[in-house]
Amino acid sequence: MKSTWLTIFAVAASLFWMPGLAHGHHGWAAFEAKTPVTFKGTVTDFHFVSPHSVVDFDVKDDQGQVQSWQGELTSAVRLASKGWTATTLEPGNEVTITGYRAQSGVRTLRITKILSADGTEIKIEVGN
Repeated sequence: MKSTWLTIFAVAASLFWMPGLAHGHHGWAAFEAKTPVTFKGTVTDFHFVSPHSVVDFDVKDDQGQVQSWQGELTSAVRLASKGWTATTLEPGNEVTITGYRAQSGVRTLRITKILSADGTEIKIEVGN
């Protein structure tokens, strides 16, 4: 009988804590969400991974100096549902990337839109 109550308690406790764990993911809270910025740059690397795929890219600042940036996308699984593969973005690709800057000031974006060199939008799913 003691083991039955222990099992019931364990199941009830885990059901109680699960919603909290689901909200534990940071989502996009680290990014400023009011003013989007747009950069034209060159892809240096693309990481087709989960929980967030990442695009490394270089842009030139107002003085012509190269700055390295990193952009976060949704997961590889969600991107794959839009037709993405590990080679959708390759080093040397010229892109225009729009997104929201990291609140910390580091050169990181939450990417919301990507255009290829010819202006074609590369569809993404904005989300976690």
